[in-house]
Amino acid sequence: MKVLVFAACAALLAAQVHAAEPKKPSFYGAIAYHRDSQSWGTSHEARTAREAKVGALERCGHARCEVVISVRNGCGALADGPKRTAVAPGVTRNEAETKALRKCGDGACRIVAWACTP
Repeated sequence: MKVLVFAACAALLAAQVHAAEPKKPSFYGAIAYHRDSQSWGTSHEARTAREAKVGALERCGHARCEVVISVRNGCGALADGPKRTAVAPGVTRNEAETKALRKCGDGACRIVAWACTP
């Protein structure tokens, strides 16, 4: 009986310790782009998705820039080529860039911008 009570108390204590762990904060990032002018802007440490998008638009430098990708706790990349533009998310910068280049599909595509949250 004592062993059962001890085990129950230990399980309860472990659950409380686990629940008390601080939650990792979310960060948001975004990339804005205007293809005709090749203007782009990024943000990567925003506390909200809206803040990230507004930040990228403000840094883009052209009145007709548009947000092409936004991410939460990760990375995003923008590739551009003669025929198309492509964006992709990823866990790392390398993954996002590789995916964007693959989606772009043309050997002449290049990475224009990337953004990774902390």
